[in-house]
Amino acid sequence: MALLASAALAGAGGAVLLTHAPLGAQTPAVVAPSVRGLPDFTDLVDLVGPSVVNIRTLEKAKAETGSGPDEQMLEFFRRFGIPVPPGAVPRGPRSDRGPSDEAQPRGVGSGFILSSDGLIMTNAHVVDGADELIVTLPDKREFKAKIVGTDRRTDVAVVKIEASGLSAVKIGDIDRLRVGEWVMAIGSPFGLENTVTAGIVSAKKRDTGDFLPFIQTDVAINPGNSGGPLINMRGEVVGINSQIYSRSGGFQGISFAIPIDEAVRVSDQLRSTGRVTRGRIGVQIDQVSKDVAESIGLGAPKGALVRGVEPNSPAAKAGVEPGDIILKFDGKSIDKSVDLPRLVGNTKPGNKSSMTVFRRGAERNLSIVVAELEPERPEQRAEAPETPKAPATGAAQSLGLSLSELTAAQLKELNLKGGVRVVAADGIAARAGLREGDVIVQLANTEIQGLKEFDAALAKLDKSKPINVLFRRGEWAQYAVIRPAR
Repeated sequence: MALLASAALAGAGGAVLLTHAPLGAQTPAVVAPSVRGLPDFTDLVDLVGPSVVNIRTLEKAKAETGSGPDEQMLEFFRRFGIPVPPGAVPRGPRSDRGPSDEAQPRGVGSGFILSSDGLIMTNAHVVDGADELIVTLPDKREFKAKIVGTDRRTDVAVVKIEASGLSAVKIGDIDRLRVGEWVMAIGSPFGLENTVTAGIVSAKKRDTGDFLPFIQTDVAINPGNSGGPLINMRGEVVGINSQIYSRSGGFQGISFAIPIDEAVRVSDQLRSTGRVTRGRIGVQIDQVSKDVAESIGLGAPKGALVRGVEPNSPAAKAGVEPGDIILKFDGKSIDKSVDLPRLVGNTKPGNKSSMTVFRRGAERNLSIVVAELEPERPEQRAEAPETPKAPATGAAQSLGLSLSELTAAQLKELNLKGGVRVVAADGIAARAGLREGDVIVQLANTEIQGLKEFDAALAKLDKSKPINVLFRRGEWAQYAVIRPAR
């Protein structure tokens, strides 16, 4: 039987009435869920627009040396009617002024007003290396700005202009920001001032750096937007637009913003002291994989795996060992390894903190005094010590391992209490990632002093189940899971 379909639209954003009924039959109308219209950003632009500024950076011209067009060459161009190449100027001393007297344009960025007396927040990479800063307000007034402080680790900077009565932004609550909600950006992409773009929050706590869980959006962000605000529908700043994911240098649908709570924490220190201090405990960490978590009895993959402990560091003094899994710091759970540097970094140096670690099947509580984070240094790795090869033990051979004892001198050099060195790895041991030169310090949560202890620990294990191995490679410790052959 034929069906009749009719639809009536109840205005923009209203309910849609749909009916499907046989000809001549009477069926009650079914009301579909209300459809919300697209957001209108015009009021937000009027509210926040006066607080967004353009930042131009200038760089003093450097004295130029070397070859280039001289007066004779320019005379040659003029005599034969050849156009002078753009930028071709005589090299050599200038009689009227020095070459460093004139500032040249260097770059363009964005920023927003933090306080009515002229404090402005932007990105550190916007102002880094600039000799002069020119801030242009939406009403076209221009001011020379001075840098209050910058922090490269978070890419946050605070600058100051001599002005009063400015329109400051309202800071939002990052905890209320939800994935999928609409957000807006105002900035100067490619130098085009007061440009508004909009989109949604694509993700929160996106891990792209040690100290920042970025906000990911699909708001169109391009060069020049850096330092501008990310604004929610309540007209509050929730982030600083900082990075884009791009292979071309232009917007490709993914952009990242610094969470405003992290930025404000940094700016407060920059305003009070001109620099940012962070805590450190002196550990090299890594993620905990699912296989490792299950094999050592941790259960879910969580925490931060300690691969190395810096000598005489706060962690070493607190008793932290390579292979420990740090589960909590100052009572706060560590779900992923990147959580630890953020928690430690936000801790005031000198603070006595508590830490929970998982070691050989059990949790332990440690007390640690946080030190101040030093400038980053190049990573240095120790060479694996030379060790004479020794015949493999029969028990180790079942795992595809040839092992040898470590001398007292080697243990001292590696700062170890005990262990056995891998002379060769084959079969299931090689597939697990073990290789020549590794030093095995634990087998199935049991400490290994030497070959005797290794054989004894291995004899107690069920060879049909995965076996976790904690080993040192150079300075760093890591886990491997040896799975039985199939």
